[in-house]
Amino acid sequence: MKFLRYLLFPFSVLYGCIMSVRNFLYNANILKSKSYPIPIICVGNLSTGGTGKSPMIELLMRTLKDKHQLATLSRGYKRTTDGFLEVQPHHNSSEVGDEPLQFKTNFPEITVAVDANRQRGISELLKNYPKLDLILLDDAFQHRKVKPSLSILLTTYSDLYTNDFILPTGNLREFQTGAKRAQLIIVTKCPTTLSKVEQIRIRQQIKPKSYQHLLFSSILYSDFIISKTEREKLADFNDFTLVTGIANPKPLLSHLKSLNKNFDHIQFSDHHEFSKSDLELLQKKPKVLTTQKDFMRLKSKLKTNQLFYLPIETQILNHPEFLRKYLEDELF
Repeated sequence: MKFLRYLLFPFSVLYGCIMSVRNFLYNANILKSKSYPIPIICVGNLSTGGTGKSPMIELLMRTLKDKHQLATLSRGYKRTTDGFLEVQPHHNSSEVGDEPLQFKTNFPEITVAVDANRQRGISELLKNYPKLDLILLDDAFQHRKVKPSLSILLTTYSDLYTNDFILPTGNLREFQTGAKRAQLIIVTKCPTTLSKVEQIRIRQQIKPKSYQHLLFSSILYSDFIISKTEREKLADFNDFTLVTGIANPKPLLSHLKSLNKNFDHIQFSDHHEFSKSDLELLQKKPKVLTTQKDFMRLKSKLKTNQLFYLPIETQILNHPEFLRKYLEDELF
């Protein structure tokens, strides 16, 4: 597979040049980016996925929801509906996408919407909720039609964008120079024991600009697992099947193994649409543990009370109070 990717190197250069021309046209104001009367925070990455955008959006929600009326806007990846749609608790993942449904489940008081056309989506939110004072754009770093007030770029500790190359040889959506559009760069999925020396090494590798702030974050796993009807201690849950349909399940696997859990792992691709045969296979498993994103897609399809998910949160390791203060100072 790696050899095939190297053979596709000329296509990577061509794709990268196309993206560079596009970015140049936006930077030169030949192609127009639209600004809005309220702050817009864009969360995204340079790579194709697995950097922890959903937990980061939820961290921003927790950080800002008490002082601000905010909304989130996603494209609703793989949904069967079209146009603008406000996510409601009764929706299923096929109608709105798994991640937006997860946002609404975890934060029912916050307005969550989907629209592949970000300009239209923002306009609809402002029309429907005139008191909004903040919108979070999920996975929108390459969507240049909207001019964000603040861009947050995510890159994973185990796969920094500085070590990668553009598609299809690598996993980057654009050249590394695109990182200069971000005001915040957050290295995600770091070990909780990340040392100051390691932070300095990564800083030297990323080389943030003078206007950029570099933060480090890790995943905090819950001590409890949740089903449609129950809440159990993870410590008491053993001999199960782990089902993942996310881009990078390695941190979850490492966490469960560190707890000496006995489990089998069935791995699917990111945002996997579970087929009839998939569901028949999982239906035979006495106990299934999955991620919340996968739970959003499985909960209405599997007829079992033994389907659980493990909640997670993102936590900032260095300067934990910096994010809240920075956002308030820069945006409001």
